[in-house]
Amino acid sequence: MKKRLSMILACLFLFVGMALAQTTITGTVISQEDGEPIIGASVMVDGGSKVGTVTDADGHFTLSVPAGKKLVISYIGMKSQTVAAKPNMKVTLQSDDRTLGEVVVTGMTTQDKRLFSGAATKIDASKAKLDGVADISRSLEGRAAGVSVQNVSGTFGTAPKIRVRGATSIFGSSKPLWVVDGVIMEDITDVDASSLSSGDAKTLISSAIAGLNADDIESFQILKDGSATSIYGARAMAGVIVVTTKKGKAGQSHISYTGEYTMRLKPSYRNFNIMNSQDQMGVYQELQKKGYLNYAETANAMNSGVYGRMYELLSQYDATKGQFTLENTEAAKNAYLRAAEYRNTNWFDELFSTAIMHNHSVSVSGGTDRAKYYASLSAMFDPGWYKSSKVQRYTANINTTYTINKHVDVNLIGNASYRKQKAPGSLSRSIDPVSGGVSRDFDINPYSYALNTSRTLDPNEYYTRNYAKFNIFNELENNYMDLNVHDFRVQASVDYKPVDKVKITALAAVKSASSAMEHNVKDNSNQALAYRAMGTTTIRDNNPYLYTDPDNQFALPVSILEYGGIYDRTDNSFFGWDSRLSASYNDVFNDSHIVNLYAGMETNCVDRKQTWGRGWGMQFYDGEIPFFNYMAFKKWQEQGTDYYTMSNTHIRSVAYFGTGTYSYKGRYQVTGTFRYEGTNYLGKATSARWLPTYNVSGAWNAHEESWFSDAFKNALTHATLRLSYSLTGDRPPVTNSLPVFTATVPWRPFTTIQEKGYGEEIGNSDLTYEKKREFNVGLDLGFLNNRINLTTDFYWRRNKDLIGYVNSPLYGPWNLANVAAMKSNGIEVSLSTTNIKTEDFSWETNFIYSWTHNEITSLFSQARIIDLVQGTGYSMVGYPANSIFSIPFAGLNREGLPTFYDENGKVTTSGIYLQERDPDKMGFLKYEGPAEPTTTGSLGNLFRYKNWELNVFITYSFGNKVRLDPVFSNKYDDLTSTPKEFRNRWTHAGDEKVTSIPVIASRRQNKNDSELKVAYNCYNYSSERIAKGDFIRMKEMSLGYNFPQKLINPLGVNSLSLKLQATNLFLIYADKKLNGQDPEFFNTGGVAAPTPKQFTLTLRLGL
Repeated sequence: MKKRLSMILACLFLFVGMALAQTTITGTVISQEDGEPIIGASVMVDGGSKVGTVTDADGHFTLSVPAGKKLVISYIGMKSQTVAAKPNMKVTLQSDDRTLGEVVVTGMTTQDKRLFSGAATKIDASKAKLDGVADISRSLEGRAAGVSVQNVSGTFGTAPKIRVRGATSIFGSSKPLWVVDGVIMEDITDVDASSLSSGDAKTLISSAIAGLNADDIESFQILKDGSATSIYGARAMAGVIVVTTKKGKAGQSHISYTGEYTMRLKPSYRNFNIMNSQDQMGVYQELQKKGYLNYAETANAMNSGVYGRMYELLSQYDATKGQFTLENTEAAKNAYLRAAEYRNTNWFDELFSTAIMHNHSVSVSGGTDRAKYYASLSAMFDPGWYKSSKVQRYTANINTTYTINKHVDVNLIGNASYRKQKAPGSLSRSIDPVSGGVSRDFDINPYSYALNTSRTLDPNEYYTRNYAKFNIFNELENNYMDLNVHDFRVQASVDYKPVDKVKITALAAVKSASSAMEHNVKDNSNQALAYRAMGTTTIRDNNPYLYTDPDNQFALPVSILEYGGIYDRTDNSFFGWDSRLSASYNDVFNDSHIVNLYAGMETNCVDRKQTWGRGWGMQFYDGEIPFFNYMAFKKWQEQGTDYYTMSNTHIRSVAYFGTGTYSYKGRYQVTGTFRYEGTNYLGKATSARWLPTYNVSGAWNAHEESWFSDAFKNALTHATLRLSYSLTGDRPPVTNSLPVFTATVPWRPFTTIQEKGYGEEIGNSDLTYEKKREFNVGLDLGFLNNRINLTTDFYWRRNKDLIGYVNSPLYGPWNLANVAAMKSNGIEVSLSTTNIKTEDFSWETNFIYSWTHNEITSLFSQARIIDLVQGTGYSMVGYPANSIFSIPFAGLNREGLPTFYDENGKVTTSGIYLQERDPDKMGFLKYEGPAEPTTTGSLGNLFRYKNWELNVFITYSFGNKVRLDPVFSNKYDDLTSTPKEFRNRWTHAGDEKVTSIPVIASRRQNKNDSELKVAYNCYNYSSERIAKGDFIRMKEMSLGYNFPQKLINPLGVNSLSLKLQATNLFLIYADKKLNGQDPEFFNTGGVAAPTPKQFTLTLRLGL
């Protein structure tokens, strides 16, 4: 008994001794290259022991280690380290140069790229940032293969047209999904991609990320194929752009300041083919000889310039001098016209400015192992590149992380912004379906005005427009829009680690945004005066802005805006919340089998509201008191015009998802993802409202094979083959799942015979998601110790259930349903090289090439000819999405008029019916090409010499067509300008053999052919008025200098740098037919303007 007791006590003491000899060690494993945590690194006790663990998603580990034992830290693609165990240790692993270490952030998960089999590109925000360009989305141009960024408008707040691997929908936007710090960003209002170039006022709020400060961005991760985006399932068909903002790091606190001072160059007539005043007067003289610009017609014309003003001065009697302002003599008239001939007004100088735009950003960051923080404030002040274009933007951001204990981490993020913007007054543009003419009433866009207004005009004079007095400077002061936008986002996430290798995360986010757009048309503006212009009976009878009471057969046109102006207000508001609960498991078995599991659920809520109201007769100069004429209500009722509108949209969605990755020794990897999502946005049927999406992918890291290094030495450093197949989707661009019944009052010539009508929109209970199946093959290669890195991807896509028209014998051809389909394929190549690298000098080159092609395979089209020939393009079966067609030009006839081939192959002048819808009668149209580029890319060279840095970045785009500006007409006035092509216009018989520029039609020619307007618009849409959209652009040139530490440390400064950057400096190549027209920009007027050429001086200071 005593022996047994002694044995038990001895064992007990031995056990206690062993337990006391065990020490619980915590630590973090990070990468030397970027300081990011390494997920799934193996931490083993040295000496052949099987005791070990793996790091979690934050690179942390906890392990009980016997006294005196060391730890072996290893990870695939990294050099293993054997280190002494100690509390709160931090281990840094170096790359073994056989693979490139990089973390892929999907917004939900963070995964090592060695275990990632999708197509994704990570962009360092500090390298891609364009100083002086506040919208961060524009910095993505040319930075990633497969990503096309078209700057269709450069006005602040407008979004560029971004495509990830081309179009994915026919009538949908094909816009990628933006995710910021794991939260999906929503637009204040939906603006489809085709409207981004329209110049309409709504485009000012088309960017979901206009409120983000570029200096707060850490990186972009662009997820391109279905394998990369599958975790977002039914929202990810068009790609995902994940934005990660900066976080604080443990250690010394830092204060950083960035100041950007930008000067934008004025546009120059040297770059455009606009006639100078001498040539312009030659055109006016020809117009006068052909029966135009006479006194009787011009004095009562809707629009008139030099000649109209001259006739006005001839009739203007100055009682103080006892004479007319301009003598009615040939000498006096010739002197007046000669002054206009040599005036050569530079509207760009008059309307544009080189005033300095400045942007200031201050941030503080720091923390300890228990708490880290990053906070910033920024302010941007833009005095305006052109008149009435001021912008002020303020942002605030805070990002904090707290380690409560070894099991719980909390992350809190708050972001807010406020924007105040002014823009020229603008109405929506319209297209005349009969003649094909495109117009925008009362357009005063300074850029459009400078290109379309005669240089013979005196900028200080008032001329006639819309039958009323007009001066561009007066109009910009009295007709403008004020825009106020504010948004905020608050989110919190809690990471709970109940045991090693398992992490449970709960995330909740609230986001809100609102905009108020006030269009002020003041009393003295041309737009207001046009509604009461009736100086003569001729003007009264022809002014379309006057009102004639249809119930009074003897009524004369009267003004419904006798006093005051117009006040329009549009309010958009958005409120949403997101929640997500997820769990992850990461483990390594026997140092060979790597398993990563992730699953969870999320819910989303989005509420949008839009209201619009009109204040008619607002007397801005008399206390802002409205003066309302009841006849205005009567007119609107008769025309069916709204005087207020309101709409509410409520979208709810829920999703369940899971993904798993298995890798054997880092050599072979397979991943599977499944997501099941439903939303109230769609039809009532379960099969329509809910969509299962999935992905299956795999990768072979050949460089992890034992024979690889012996076979290739340093010639081939790493090689990875990736394969993936996926199904993803997107919400359709329509919401017709339920029928809509409306009561209508149709227009009748007399209100006494108006009857009530009934309208019905057929509901589609089977409305469901648009879907995309994609197969991707990728190859990653590294040569010469990764001094040369090549990434290539090939993909094939099949998109089905796309929204298209249904030609129903019961309900007609105008119903939309999931009946269309398209296919696409493409190639992406990214090549980066380190050409020279010494202690003092280095030279790096990056080359990106992307090619994509798509084709509509199923679509019932109700397109008219006018739809197909527009510059924005239209979709037809057998052609790419948004294709441009042209009316085949047949040359000029003997009178100099344009002629065309019709559907019968015959030559006609004005016989083209632009409203034709019959596909059998539209086959004569000439296919020109897609409106969007098929080939995009960039070439960048970065040179570093000691503290100097020179960056030269070139972007290119090929494969699309551009419709030239519609400048030809059957009638011209003396207010607008004409292009230099008019020098080569038809003037005499026989000129049709040497020129394709049509004649200035005479009064007789217009009388002989009442449809001559159609002929000239057909010429604008003909094969003669098309150009290649190809260009090579010097996107960025910058020279920077980092001040040496020995100079700035005595001043208490940690870092100081200066950089001078030139952006959009010039086009290296573009089609000569463009004649200065930017191939990316559509001169649509409204609020649209091209991206300017600019110089930015940037100061960065760190304390």
